[in-house]
Amino acid sequence: MGPPQDHSFKRRRIDVDETPSSGRQPSSLSAANAKPARFKPTAARDWTISVAVPTSVITDCVTREQRTTWAGRIARACAVFSVDEIVIYDDSPVESRPASTDHEGYTGDVDPAHFLEHLLNYLETPPFMRKLLFPMHPNLRSQGLLPNLDMPHHPYKGEWMPYREGLTLEAQPKGGKGTVVDIGLEETVTIDEELPPKTRVTLKMPVGEYGSPEPIHPAVPRTEGGYFWGYTVRKAATLSDVFTQSPYEEGYDLSIGTSERGQSLHRAFPEHKEANFTHLLVAFGGPRGLEYAAMNDPELSKIGIHGPRTKELFEHWVNVLPNQGSRGIRTDEAMLIALTGLRRLWDNS
Repeated sequence: MGPPQDHSFKRRRIDVDETPSSGRQPSSLSAANAKPARFKPTAARDWTISVAVPTSVITDCVTREQRTTWAGRIARACAVFSVDEIVIYDDSPVESRPASTDHEGYTGDVDPAHFLEHLLNYLETPPFMRKLLFPMHPNLRSQGLLPNLDMPHHPYKGEWMPYREGLTLEAQPKGGKGTVVDIGLEETVTIDEELPPKTRVTLKMPVGEYGSPEPIHPAVPRTEGGYFWGYTVRKAATLSDVFTQSPYEEGYDLSIGTSERGQSLHRAFPEHKEANFTHLLVAFGGPRGLEYAAMNDPELSKIGIHGPRTKELFEHWVNVLPNQGSRGIRTDEAMLIALTGLRRLWDNS
């Protein structure tokens, strides 16, 4: 065995500002000098797709690896169908939940909502910034089992996109003002705004060889550029909180609950019927269905919503696969089937 070799010169440094001192952005940022990404924008959209998934999808899992792969399957389904929001709601009996949880330790068996939120956020984050934003944690010990989501905001180094995600660094910009940002390319860039280190920012990239990236709202790639730009994740303590804590001012104007006791997708949404919505929610149940979540929701119990009346929470109550060939359909399977059948409501291409 030969002596160890020093390969430090091959490593990309992110502790210095590599933007040319002339103020001109690196040529690799230019659309003319880079390979265009395979993603093509659709029409700009202000409407959104949300899915709600219960914590019980992993409570029956025995190992860390099983829980990790479950999170990966949820994330992969949402990425493929361009889902904008994932809501993880707790459908367990309130009295069975621990009073407090150490979130510095492994939470897959004691706080499944935190575990799923942790892994889903990890997967949504562009790979080049995960090491800084997600320190070593017991929840991520089996991260090698997680899939690659390959979403538009996870571009390859040689691809040009009109938008990029970046991570602010502690490096001092050459001009003394602004903030150095790592955007996953060989060179860093500098923005005029001054932001604290380890802040994730969405940038609008300059089209030509001159100009600087501009920080924008994370929704702009979708609302103005027509790009699917990843998903957000939030936790809900109960099924009712999925609705009452919606991030949208007017809530969800179209909600769909899935159940083996619902009507078929074709009856709920005939081919000739158009669905008009701004914020669509598709809620999935766990092994015991959405009825189990309603039974364990104190607020719904107060108003008598449980059992067969659970369907009253939704505009539509659908069975995603009538006459199934197996006794049960797992939630991850139901997600793929339902989103495939419902996709024509928002994409008729």
